[in-house]
Amino acid sequence: MTGHGSRDTGAIGGPARHVPVLLAEALDALALKAGGRYLDGTFGAGGYARALLEREPQATLLALDRDPTAVAGGADLVAAMDGRLTISQARFGELAEEAERFRMVPLDGVVLDIGVSSMQLDEAERGFSFRFDGPLDMRMGRHGQSAADLVNEGEEGRLADIFYHYGEERRSRAVARAVVEARRKAPLTTTKQLADLVAGIVRAEPGGAHPATRVFQALRIAVNDELGELVQALHAAEAVLKPGGRLAVVTFHSLEDRIVKQFFAARSGRVPAGSRHAPAAAVPVATFKPVTKGPVAPSEEEMRSNPRARSAKLRAAERTEAPTRPPDADLVALAELPQPQPRRRH
Repeated sequence: MTGHGSRDTGAIGGPARHVPVLLAEALDALALKAGGRYLDGTFGAGGYARALLEREPQATLLALDRDPTAVAGGADLVAAMDGRLTISQARFGELAEEAERFRMVPLDGVVLDIGVSSMQLDEAERGFSFRFDGPLDMRMGRHGQSAADLVNEGEEGRLADIFYHYGEERRSRAVARAVVEARRKAPLTTTKQLADLVAGIVRAEPGGAHPATRVFQALRIAVNDELGELVQALHAAEAVLKPGGRLAVVTFHSLEDRIVKQFFAARSGRVPAGSRHAPAAAVPVATFKPVTKGPVAPSEEEMRSNPRARSAKLRAAERTEAPTRPPDADLVALAELPQPQPRRRH
């Protein structure tokens, strides 16, 4: 989950309600240029957008967010930036189309801060968090299937797969079974109902996260197709960045980081070495070259001031002159639930 602390920066456009994790490190990785054109795929409360435009006064920025509340909340910042900031309600997987629509191609940089924002977590009515009792919703874009729809209508096997693959919940099958049994009596409609149900099955670890944390993460990812959007955004960024343009991605859990890590590894030409039994595959021309050596983690100071930063990782790379490559099927598969295997007949 994206972590944002609440500090008043005293910056132009009013106080920043939230400060993104790894902000300085991400901006450093972008290597901002005077007059550069940039895209922030996850506007949120505007922390990255504000900081980027203040650090480089001649840059222009297109920011995207699928949440209409976030877009409306950015109106003051748009006005303060006097034509240098445009905010569009769109998913970050659509960044190539949006960049074309606003005539921002080619871009000098793209930044993505993946996950749910603190604003969404802190609003009970959005249903993202079990810290407050609210409707079981979790939709970032306010439309489509909600978490309540999913838990009350989804097949037991599919729910178990969602909890296991998107939440890495070891007791996924037991939780799915309990959900199906509970909804036979009455629909699950609130965050407290689901959190209490999961807490009765998943053992709480001393000093650990709430037992429902992984299940809530899994539902949020499924409802918003977050991993699928991430895969689309990575491929889209490759298409719209100019040679020398930078892509910086901040992730907050292992599923996201694995996708970003594999994308950069494949696109920078790093493939497993061959052996006499399995010769090395031909290495495609690299479309990116690494900027960071492995993941960049938050400082101890940042983690102390903002506990939500603990799991954050930044990876960044620079676009080469090589032509855009087709989407990576292995990467697309990482974002999807595994297909059920047919039972073998004896």
